Amino acid sequence: MPDELPATGSTHVSPDAGPLGRRPVEPGHGPVDPDADLREPRQRREWTAHRWVLPTIAVGGMLGASARHGLELAWPVQAGEIPWATFMTNLGGCALIGLLMVYVVELGAGHPLLRPFVGVGVLGGFTTFSTYAVQTTDLTDAREPALALVYLFGTVAGALVAVMLGIFLGRTVLVLLRRAARRSRAGARRGR
Repeated sequence: MPDELPATGSTHVSPDAGPLGRRPVEPGHGPVDPDADLREPRQRREWTAHRWVLPTIAVGGMLGASARHGLELAWPVQAGEIPWATFMTNLGGCALIGLLMVYVVELGAGHPLLRPFVGVGVLGGFTTFSTYAVQTTDLTDAREPALALVYLFGTVAGALVAVMLGIFLGRTVLVLLRRAARRSRAGARRGR
């Protein structure tokens, strides 16, 4: 049995933690509680350790939403038609999220604020499932129920496929880069 179990919430279980077996997680060593009481010094330290995350997400969100808005203006939708700009935005954003997660999680690369900025901010602002829901309703209101169903299920299926393709592409590139690095190291060793 391990000495300590992984952190859950704001506490974790330890065999030497006392009668209830629980003790608080030290700041910076566990999950961040979004409901931190900033009047308490320990919780204030937790906030200051992550103070750039929310502004980073906000800036990324503004950039992503602006890009989506520009695409919607360039590719307007007519009543009773599939809104292709939103459809392509959601699929493209999902593919990029798959690529990003391979880069950040599996490669372990990038600045700590990369995932909040690009993943949550830029791509979160770029993709829009709320507009997709409104546009599905608009298709139904335009007496196009079959088209509404195609758009409703096609977007979800397409988004899932796009994420999987992004992950596949990211992993393929990662494997190719690792092979090239191994060949380069092997060639350097042979050249000695």
